Amino acid sequence: MKTYDIFGYSFSAIKLRKLRAALTTLGVVIGIAAIVALLSITQGLQTTITGSLNRGLSATTLIVLPGNNALGGIGSSSSSSSTGSGGFGGGGGGGFSLGGSTASSSGFALYINYTDQIDALSSDINSSTAVIQRTGYIENGAVNETVDIYGVDFAQYAEQYPTTFVAASGTVPSNPTDNQIVIGTRVVDPRENGTILFSAGNSVGITWTNATSLPVVNETYNADVSGVLQKVGGFGAAGPSDTGVYMPISKAESFFGTDQCDYIVVQLKNSNNATITNVSKAITDYFGNQVTVISSTAVLSLLTTIFSTIQFFLGGIAAISLIVAGVGIMNIMIVSLIERTREIGILKALGMKSRTVLMIFLGESVIIGVMGAIAGIALGWAVANVTTRILASGLFGGSGFNVTPLLTPEVFLGALGFGVGVSVIFALYPAWRASKLKPVDALRYE
Repeated sequence: MKTYDIFGYSFSAIKLRKLRAALTTLGVVIGIAAIVALLSITQGLQTTITGSLNRGLSATTLIVLPGNNALGGIGSSSSSSSTGSGGFGGGGGGGFSLGGSTASSSGFALYINYTDQIDALSSDINSSTAVIQRTGYIENGAVNETVDIYGVDFAQYAEQYPTTFVAASGTVPSNPTDNQIVIGTRVVDPRENGTILFSAGNSVGITWTNATSLPVVNETYNADVSGVLQKVGGFGAAGPSDTGVYMPISKAESFFGTDQCDYIVVQLKNSNNATITNVSKAITDYFGNQVTVISSTAVLSLLTTIFSTIQFFLGGIAAISLIVAGVGIMNIMIVSLIERTREIGILKALGMKSRTVLMIFLGESVIIGVMGAIAGIALGWAVANVTTRILASGLFGGSGFNVTPLLTPEVFLGALGFGVGVSVIFALYPAWRASKLKPVDALRYE
């Protein structure tokens, strides 16, 4: 028989047993839907986070922190035990919590004037900027919001982050006075509901709690909002944040009463791996391995590795349900073989070859696999979109997190091939048994 005739006969056999075929196909649909939903959400989450990090990070920057192997040693050239801390900030323009302590557990501290020494270490270094970070409050009358306060050199910081340290309203002065500050968009509208608390031109109070000596004192000074940054979104590391308040570093020194900084951002002339490696080694060697140098590209690479592992794990869990569906396919095919024994005997008595009988049964499994995989992909894509919309709406609390599911060609083709493959594999034994039936024995079968 021709291939077309074989599949036609197989399809006719399926139509004669619609309910059984539908229930068998349903197992494949559920398994494929689970795989597609989980992987498309995971890939969408990866794309969202890496995209946000790309906006918040600069590929040509390095972050120098006191203490070796801080933040788990991401992109660092040292291998000692962890002495720092950090993590992703809250959604909507948060960042790595790099600041809050100007010295490592070993007592080593970074100072603002170390930027001059770092600049001289390599011709591949364009500039370096010290950053002082504290948690404090911004207030305007009865309005009081908790924020991260950063002391930076506005001109150098804008050069290092030219796409994110940019004003959406007002201006980012290159040579600000001590009372000029710049704030992030989430400071303006922290609930993201259109309620504007601050705007460019406002006079505000900046407060932080000075616990370096007793009694604890709340230090406050008045500042003018020079500009509001454009939305950064997602996560950032050392770069501009939607929840940050930025003041000149000279003012931060006097306001926080320190000449130590929390970290130093180093801008390179290019993002080549060789340049990153050489400069990182030069910095760590200069400071006697008392600092950690974090590469932006290393952070992204680590995230890619993590998400690849997560996708493999989730895909494996979802694949279990598809294997269960495969067992069901084998069971149904064996039942179908028993019911059609006399039919097979008649066909073989009329001259049908064993190979053709084998292909008819495998054809049925292919049809079930194709229909189940296509329906499962559609269902999984729908489930992924509904799930992400529910999460984005904040229905279960929080402000929600926007993720767009991503159905890549690899996931689509992989799900289709996996669905058909499992169906065929589990149908091999029943099909082989059917092809080995002897016509005389099959015709005698009651």
